[in-house]
Amino acid sequence: MKSLLVVLFLSLNVAAAQTDKRAGAILDAMSNKFKTMTSFRVAFTYLTEGAGPRETLKGDATIKGTKFRLKMAGQEIFNDGKIQTTYIKESNEANISEFDPMDAAELNPTKIYTIYKKGYKYVFIEEVKENGAVYEVIELSPDNKASKVSKVQVKVNKADKSVKSWRVTQKNGQKLVFRVDKITPNLRVEDKFFVFDAKQYPGVETIDLR
Repeated sequence: MKSLLVVLFLSLNVAAAQTDKRAGAILDAMSNKFKTMTSFRVAFTYLTEGAGPRETLKGDATIKGTKFRLKMAGQEIFNDGKIQTTYIKESNEANISEFDPMDAAELNPTKIYTIYKKGYKYVFIEEVKENGAVYEVIELSPDNKASKVSKVQVKVNKADKSVKSWRVTQKNGQKLVFRVDKITPNLRVEDKFFVFDAKQYPGVETIDLR
C-alpha cells in the first residue's frame, strides 16, 4: 500500500528544464494557487487501467503546511512534519516512524503542488472540454531512464488553474489515474489533527520503528 500511495502523490513531483514555456507557465500558476492556501482538503478517486487487475478507490487528504493526514483503502497516515504514523484498520495496528521530508522515497503530499523543478521534462499537449469546462493537458516524461514511469499527463482547469486529474503510465502498460473530486481550501484545522492519538483506537497495537 505504501508504494501505491507514493505513486499517487509523488507522481506530481513533475518537472525539469524549461522545455515548454506554456507548460511551465501553467504549472507555475497551478503551484501558486495552492501556495496561497493556509490548508486544504482534497477528496479523490484512484483508478487503475490497462495491464493488471482494475480497481477504484476513494480517499481524502488534509494538508496544512508540512503536515498532512491521508486516508485511503483501510489505511490512514498521520504526519505532523516530524513523526509519521500509519494506521491499518484491518489489523488495528499503528506503525510509527521518523519522517524525513527530504527523502524522496517517503510519501509527502504536502509538496505535490510545489516540487516540480527537477526530475521530469514537460510539454503542453492540448486543450480539452469536459462538462462545460476547459482543461489544459501537460505531458511529463522522467529524466531517469530507469524510472518505472513512462509518462504522466496532468489535466489543469484553464479558468482557475486547479488540478483535475493526473494519469501515470508505467512502462509495464498499467495506467494509474488520480482524479480530484473536490478541494476545500483554507480549513480551520488544529495541529493535533495530524497527530495519531491511540486513545481514539481501542486495543490498537503500536509498533515504534524509530
